[in-house]
Amino acid sequence: MKVTAPSTEARPDMAAVGDLAPKRKRKNRRKVSQTSIDRLELQRAKRARRAARKKWRESWLGRIGGSEFVERRVAGGMRFVFAWSAAVGRERATRVAGRVARSLSRMSRENKLAAENLVAAYPDKSEAERARILSGVWDNLGRQAVEYAFLQDLVDGFDPERPHDGPIEVVGLEHLVALRDSGKRAILFGAHLGNFELTPALGAKLGLPVTALYRPPANPHIAAEIESRRSRYLGRMVVSGQGAALEVADALKKGRHIGVLIDQRIDGGQVIPFFNRPTLSNPLVGVMARVFDCPVHGGYAIRLPNGRFRVVMTPALDLPRDGRGRIDAEGANIIVHGMVEQWIRAYPEQWLWLHDRWRFGRKGEQKASGKG
Repeated sequence: MKVTAPSTEARPDMAAVGDLAPKRKRKNRRKVSQTSIDRLELQRAKRARRAARKKWRESWLGRIGGSEFVERRVAGGMRFVFAWSAAVGRERATRVAGRVARSLSRMSRENKLAAENLVAAYPDKSEAERARILSGVWDNLGRQAVEYAFLQDLVDGFDPERPHDGPIEVVGLEHLVALRDSGKRAILFGAHLGNFELTPALGAKLGLPVTALYRPPANPHIAAEIESRRSRYLGRMVVSGQGAALEVADALKKGRHIGVLIDQRIDGGQVIPFFNRPTLSNPLVGVMARVFDCPVHGGYAIRLPNGRFRVVMTPALDLPRDGRGRIDAEGANIIVHGMVEQWIRAYPEQWLWLHDRWRFGRKGEQKASGKG
């Protein structure tokens, strides 16, 4: 059988076919922006932190740390520290507590987060300056921890007739007195700055007890000890979370004052720039001021040399209003959070940079972009 080779004339010119065939459109590959790269790196860091926390909780050490036996022993240790502090005196106890906190800070997971927060907030500061601030943060935290043992003594030692003498000096005392004498309900806001327990404690002594929002420690036995000490100067304590806003509104409705620390991240909060970065911020002050049209005051207590403190109380704020004369809730919140940022910039080493203040999550990012 004879096989005939295919004719070369029947073969199409493949180069010519290639020229005639429609060309595929090449995808427009745009250069990834630096902002997108930074966002991806931030997301990777967040996932890594979540994975590390989960790994810790599931480890044998994490399970032991969360056991009832260990929690009771830790709470017992705290009560021992309070007793020891009272025995040796405030000056020595706070000095030792600050030194211990600084020494143990590097073992804490929050130390790295705080360092990252400081880099983002103060990119122009040197590494040494940021390290000094971070050391001061831990020192302040350690000192405040043992100052629960002396809080009542500090407040009892304050003389309204001599507001600049003694361990506590008060700036703006006349605003507290005027609010008390007016009989009006009010919103008092502050931040985790200095010794933030002093402001409500001093207000209670001057006749302005507050209903306060707070987040209890994870250890229930420590939470019970702290609550027993706070109950001496707080009119009522409301645990932050679902339903807390209704309890706070009920307090205002009954003519009571409310106190709230507004500097921490809150899910579903208003997006407000904080240290030049958008954050999910606590909207409670603006919302309640709009609903009840009541005075709003800011207050904080900073640490001074030689074991002294300065408590600052602002006058009632002049908040923005809409065309109908009602307080603009979002505008009011921008103002009060801006004030808190100013306080922190003045005393950065006394603020709680350990909190994951700028975390958004998927829903938060949608809200910030206007898609949520």
